[in-house]
Order: sequence, then structure tokens, then C-alpha cells
Amino acid sequence: MATAEPLVPSGPAVVASDLTRVYRSATGETYALRGVDLTIGGGTLTVVAGPSGSGKSSLLTLVSARERPSAGELSVLGSDVAGAPTPVLRRLRHRRIGYVPQRASTGLFPHLTAADHVRQVATWRRAGGDEVDDVLASVGLAARAGHRPASMSGGEQQRLAVAMALVGRPSLVVADEPTAELDHGNADLVLDALDGVARAGSAVVVSSHDARVTERAGRLLRLRDGVLSSETDRARETVAVIDSAGRLQLPPALLERFPSRRVVVEADGHHVRLRAPEDPS
Repeated sequence: MATAEPLVPSGPAVVASDLTRVYRSATGETYALRGVDLTIGGGTLTVVAGPSGSGKSSLLTLVSARERPSAGELSVLGSDVAGAPTPVLRRLRHRRIGYVPQRASTGLFPHLTAADHVRQVATWRRAGGDEVDDVLASVGLAARAGHRPASMSGGEQQRLAVAMALVGRPSLVVADEPTAELDHGNADLVLDALDGVARAGSAVVVSSHDARVTERAGRLLRLRDGVLSSETDRARETVAVIDSAGRLQLPPALLERFPSRRVVVEADGHHVRLRAPEDPS
């Protein structure tokens, strides 16, 4: 029997450089992501926040190896997402990446029970049978194990999608708005389950507008207009982001201080100071 691949990533789970995603249509091109530089390691619950249209879902789709970037470099669990053959990426997704779509129903089959769904994913990841019951219980679905999607609420379907993503403790878990349809109690169950997998060493990346989620983040990344604008760590220290082209992304509150969108940069020893240019009038 083949030996299961290690669950905990030996290096960074995700490394992105100048990551760009462009969607083309009959009306033109839309830049969802513009030159994002990012490294994500295991053992941390990373939350990606930002307004609608900021690029959160596009980033998560790329990080989960479900789409290829339009430009830039992206390595996920050691695989080059831009250049790897499709079968390699498919195997990677099945065995080592758990994914929770924004619309949970898109990943569910009407003829399978909740337990069947989780059991199928557990087989891909070589997980034991006991894990199926455990992961359903962890998201509050133990009593719904025999139910099919049609008899489950939207929130229950969402929790089922989380259970499918977590079974077998994959190396990387990516969840797009996993608490959007949940009340406080069930949202806490889901966050506890995600946090538990992160503490066990997996890399966990979650997008959310929900303050309940951002408060639990070990690392908080904020996107704005397809660009990574700031990062907050466990110590709640927030830093602005400088991309590979040398562009500095200021948080919105600071950006308001520079209405001309120009800034004077002054270096003084170990310090760099930014100030608004003088009004020529």
C-alpha cells in the first residue's frame, strides 16, 4: 500500500510573486489581482479581508490550485500552478488541499448523504473511518450524517462543505466565506475546527467580511482593488505592503492624508518618513 503524503507542509504552503489574474470577456479585461506577493506557512489561520470586488475569491481560487494565474509565479505545496500538468494539480487538490466554496451547494451531490460526502473525501486522503464521524461532530452535524443536501439548510450545507475540507487534515485548507450563512454558535464551531487544523500544522486560508472571523486571525491580510494593502500579525501590528515593483500600499485611513496621490519620501538614518508635498498654490 502506498504511504500517505505528509500532512504538514515541510516549507511554505503558498509562495506567490507578482501574482496577476485577468478575466477576459467580450467587453474587455478585468484585473482581479494586480501583482500580489505573498508567502503562507503552516500552523496559522490566515484571514483575507476586503470589500466586495477586492479580489478575495480570485486569490483563494488561485491559492487552492483551482485556476492558473494570468501572470506571475505561484507555488502551492511545491507545485508550480502555472506550469504543472492538469492531472498533477487535480491529484494535489484531491489529496492535500481542502476547499470550501462560497456557495457550498456547488460541491455537493444530491444522491449522497452528509456522511457519504465526507467518506468519499476521506478515501482520497487515506483517512480513517473514525475521522468521518469526528469531523461531522466538530461542525455540529453528527445528527445529520444520514441526510442528503435537499433536506439540509444552507447553513448545514456550508458546515458539510467545511467537514469535507477538513477530513484527513490536509496540508492546506482554503475556505471562501465559510461563516456567511451561520449564526454565532455554529460559526464558532466552524472557526474552532479551522483553528484546530491550523494548530496541528496545516496552512489555513479563509476569506471573510465577518468580524468574528477577522478577530480569530493569526494573520490578517487586507486586499483593495486587487492589491495586497496591509498585513496584521498575531501581535496586532499592522504593516503596509511594498510589492516587488517597489509600490507601497497605504491603509485607507492613511491614504486620505495624501489627496494628490503624491508623497515626499525622506530618509533620515534608520527612519523613512512620508509626508504630503507642499501645495504649489
